[in-house]
Order: sequence, then C-alpha cells, then structure tokens
Amino acid sequence: MRKIVIAGNWKMYKDLEDVRAFCKAIASSLKTKDLGSVLPILAPAYPFLALMQRELADTLVKVAAQDVSAHAEGAFTGEVSAAMLSSLGLEYSIIGHSERRAHHNESNEIVREKLLLLMDNGIKPILCVGETLAQRDAGETQKVILDQLEGCLRNVTIYGAEDIMIAYEPVWAIGTGRTATGEQAQEVHRIIRTWLKNTYNDVLADELPILYGGSVKPENIAGLLAMPDLDGGLIGGASLKADQYLEMIDIALKSRK
Repeated sequence: MRKIVIAGNWKMYKDLEDVRAFCKAIASSLKTKDLGSVLPILAPAYPFLALMQRELADTLVKVAAQDVSAHAEGAFTGEVSAAMLSSLGLEYSIIGHSERRAHHNESNEIVREKLLLLMDNGIKPILCVGETLAQRDAGETQKVILDQLEGCLRNVTIYGAEDIMIAYEPVWAIGTGRTATGEQAQEVHRIIRTWLKNTYNDVLADELPILYGGSVKPENIAGLLAMPDLDGGLIGGASLKADQYLEMIDIALKSRK
C-alpha cells in the first residue's frame, strides 16, 4: 500500500519566531501519534531547515527543501546546492514548482538537471507538473503533463518508488481558492500513473506516490484522498497553520482505516 504524504510547502512565509512556535505546536501532538502509512513533510525556507530538523527530531516529520540549484557548485551567489542539502541530512526537495517555472523561467531541462543532482546526492525529488488554466481550457492538459514528465525524466533511471515522488499541481488551482474536483485530479493522476507504467514498469507505477497540490485544505482533503490514484497533498496555505496541518494528518489517517 502506498503511503499518504501530507507535504507542506511554506514558500516565503514565516520568520524564526513563527517557525519555532509552529514546531512546538505540532511536536507534542505528533511525538506520541501512530502515523501508520502517513508521511508528514514540511518544506520551510532555506534559513530554517536545520532548525526545524532539530525541533522535530523526536517526531516522524521529514524536513524538505523547496528547491535546489541546477549547479553542483561554483560562483553562483544565492544558490544552494544538492550537496549542501545532503550535508544537512535532508531526504526530500521540491523541484519544478509552477512558481519556479513561471517566475524564474525554469524549463523542463533545468528541472531535469536539478532532479539528477538531487538523486546523485541521495535526496528524493518531489517533481511538480501541471497545466495552466488556458492550457486546460484548450484541452491540452494531457499533452502538457506528458511533455513535462518526458522532459524532466528523459533518460532518468528510477529503480523504485523510494527514488522520487510526483506532485500534480494544476496552476489554475494554486493560491486561487479553486480546487480541482476529486474526479479532475484523478483523471490526471491516472494519466501520470499510466505514463509511469509505459515508461518504466507496472511495479513502479503502482507503488510511486503521486500527490495533488492546489488549494488543499482540511475541508476538501478527504474527498481528494478518496481517489484511487491520489496519495496525499503538496499543500500551501493550509500547511502554515499548525492546527490545520495536524487536522489534515488526522484525516489522512482515517482515510486508510
């Protein structure tokens, strides 16, 4: 059975005091909770990675990076390498988020370079794919998703489901309050899983977690998790609030009972 992943992407929110307060609020609750097949992940801004690892060391929460440089090392001011993240003991990093693609002109090839560097350094990429509203309205959703998968994973060897996660994040549902219906999300998740089967193998396709991202919150996560090919959420705003994050973990736990 695939794990349910409750991954919070904090983007450029929270300062030091906020991070400490959040960690304190969830640590006591999660320290004694049996999470079963639920995997909680939190991705704060770079300055707080090591702090959160320390604050959440007694819990099962994994701390992830929000991005990584496409360069291994060098004179790249402001960049953070995969080797640096690995030296912190991080296990996960988001790449290919639509905001990086839109605001930093990241192509599939750049995302692929990041993915390879993460894998070379023992870090599992959380690879984001998704279409814009214009692309969806033009009936191009499947083409866009397949182009992104093929571009980002071209000639990339994936040995098993532990090597990578994929997150489907329709751009039109990120930060807009609009959410894809369970059926809309399931349709694209099935496209992704079928592509994995045809490109890799049945076992990988069946076991690899595919997350949904796009205005996920406690009010709608149960319906999304009811879909057969949806294995959790890459969650923005709702993950910034400790009570909502814990509530979504509880909902995920109940969804597999």
